[in-house]
Amino acid sequence: MPFVLRQVAIGLAVVLLQWLLSNLLLWDVWPDVVLLYVAYLALRRGRVAGAVAGFSMGLAMDLLVMPATLGLNTVLKTLMGFVVGLFRSEQGDYLRLTPVQAFVGALVVAIVHNGLMTIVLALSVDTRTPFLVFGLWLGAALYTAVVALAGALFRTR
Repeated sequence: MPFVLRQVAIGLAVVLLQWLLSNLLLWDVWPDVVLLYVAYLALRRGRVAGAVAGFSMGLAMDLLVMPATLGLNTVLKTLMGFVVGLFRSEQGDYLRLTPVQAFVGALVVAIVHNGLMTIVLALSVDTRTPFLVFGLWLGAALYTAVVALAGALFRTR
């Protein structure tokens, strides 16, 4: 199967997994597996692949999971895919992350992503509640990092 078709199939599966996980709330937040996949693809393939994956999967996530904030995930995931792609691994397709690397990397990427999302959401509704900081920003970032850790533990042999 060609690379592009395989990535489209995996991307759709990840967006559907995100849609399912959006119902698995922990303190009113859910893990962002789309962000994890965009970051992983950007590390393996670089800026352009990360930005394209971020745009397409962010748009799908906006349409399926968060239609009230249409365009926000598209912009943020495109930006994160591009920025993470700047740190492309020399290992390319043979990239294997240790569980600690997966946890710390996912935590950093999710903190930046969720911080930008929190700023935009706080400005759009003109509110500043503790939930935005401790729930949406830091809580969701930690939840996403734990999911990355679990994924890396299952992937490691």
